[in-house]
Amino acid sequence: MEKKSTKIAYFIALGVFIALLVILGISYKDAPILIEGATTPFAGTFWSLLPPIVAIVLALISKEVYSSLFLGCLVGALLVSNYAPWETLVQLVEGDNGIVTTVSDSGNIAIIVFLVILGIMVDLMNKTGGSEAFGRWAKKSVKSRAGAQLMTMLLGVLIFIDDYFNCLTVGAVMRPVTESHHISRAKLAYVIDSTAAPVCMIAPVSSWAAAVSGYVNSESVSGIEMFIKQIPWNYYCLLTLLMIVVISLLNIDFGPMLTHEYNAQVKNDLFTTPERPFEGADDYETGSKGKSSVLDLLLPVIVLIATCIVGLIYTGGYYDAESEYVGDFMGAFSNASSGAGLAIGSMLALVFTFIYFWLRGSIGFEKSFESVPNGFIQMISPILILTFAWTLCGLTRYGMYSADFVVNAMSGAGDLAKFLPAVIFLIGAAIGFATGTSWGTIGIMAPIVVQVFNYDTQPILCTIGLAAACAGGVMGDHCSPISDTTIMASAGAHCFHLNHVFTQLPYALTVSGVTFVSFILAGLIQNVVICLIIACALMVATLLVIKAIVAKKHAGIFQEMAEANKVLAHK
Repeated sequence: MEKKSTKIAYFIALGVFIALLVILGISYKDAPILIEGATTPFAGTFWSLLPPIVAIVLALISKEVYSSLFLGCLVGALLVSNYAPWETLVQLVEGDNGIVTTVSDSGNIAIIVFLVILGIMVDLMNKTGGSEAFGRWAKKSVKSRAGAQLMTMLLGVLIFIDDYFNCLTVGAVMRPVTESHHISRAKLAYVIDSTAAPVCMIAPVSSWAAAVSGYVNSESVSGIEMFIKQIPWNYYCLLTLLMIVVISLLNIDFGPMLTHEYNAQVKNDLFTTPERPFEGADDYETGSKGKSSVLDLLLPVIVLIATCIVGLIYTGGYYDAESEYVGDFMGAFSNASSGAGLAIGSMLALVFTFIYFWLRGSIGFEKSFESVPNGFIQMISPILILTFAWTLCGLTRYGMYSADFVVNAMSGAGDLAKFLPAVIFLIGAAIGFATGTSWGTIGIMAPIVVQVFNYDTQPILCTIGLAAACAGGVMGDHCSPISDTTIMASAGAHCFHLNHVFTQLPYALTVSGVTFVSFILAGLIQNVVICLIIACALMVATLLVIKAIVAKKHAGIFQEMAEANKVLAHK
């Protein structure tokens, strides 16, 4: 019955979008192109956001992400080509923002290489017993579900270099740990996602810091200095981390996540839904002759972190005698090419991992190379989703000039003054959700903030405004089913992607509500310490109220979960 109603809803939505496209085609048939360089009269209008809206709505209804993303890309190509049938196909396949162009982009292909290498390394660590050994150690060392969740968070905080790197590495390390404590894959994906972009956005040494610094152009203050100053004002990122701590320690679950956690704890079902996109990938082996140890997982991961740092600063010109950043670690990091740096670093780490396992006798030469196709196969799903998501983002941002629409929408908001940071947060969140990119959103919003607020005359408001732009971008990216970070978190946790989206959304919206109120207060009070204390207190109070309401409504479920945890603790 549910499947039938879902199909009906899907086709109704699809019919509405088709009718809307027909109406738009007739209405804008002879409309002038308002933006120089654009190929369509829809450029710079509200309709520039229609492609991601189509993809998101259809994905949320059908719970099928591939076709939804493809249809979103198709709508984008149709609008960019101004309804020309052949040109639509060309734009979709090999246009300036088409699938072929997207995949062949050097930065994107570098990310794909990085993903494949990570998949190979994970498969190697599984085959040699490294993952299984770490799981054994974790069972002895991590005594509770709260400890497992906090350990996942801590590892996510420590790996602050890059969000892609964070998602996949934390997932590979913590899957066996969380599995032993009956933590659902949806919950693991949430913790991973919540310590990826939010952590990178408040870490001065990260690819995100480099990106934001490049977006802020001010004669009065450097980009990296502005980035550092916005950190204590970035409520969404800080409160997201606080929320993980509180819900882990107090065992707070609500919304669809409660169902997933109930099934994991009571029924030992980590997935809840039938979808198993990484089936077989967690079949850990014990290794050759029982030689596996915790070091078989930790050492490759440590080397991976080190080599990726080296790769990032290399691409930033740290070792280039002709570069202005030679010998300048922070400067090189801010100038680094994230994709290329991670690809170089991961390749070095992969070579090390092969040699290390051969020398240890953990795996034979021929069997080790079975991990190459296995690792690639495990990454096909996220690569395909990423390809469509990147294409959709390109068609929306560059083909449809969605940034111009946002700029125009913001132009009349300058009179709101002290309330403007809260408005900036909402707009940033909306754009981040629609486009699936926090970097792109911040790239749009940050220059606007610097123009609206003069740093020389309004330094605090300018800083708060930048924090609001960054927080909004992360929030939208955090919730969006077409976000690359959300996709990577699902891949890292081996969780069905839309399960992660649906379970995470109520948690992210809860933090967003508190963040919105906090930015209103920040604009009025403008005291960093007082505002941060108030924001944290509001977050904790909100979670306690939710806990009381949910515990009363689902008393029986929580009782069963408590009994199941007691049994698990005595095993």
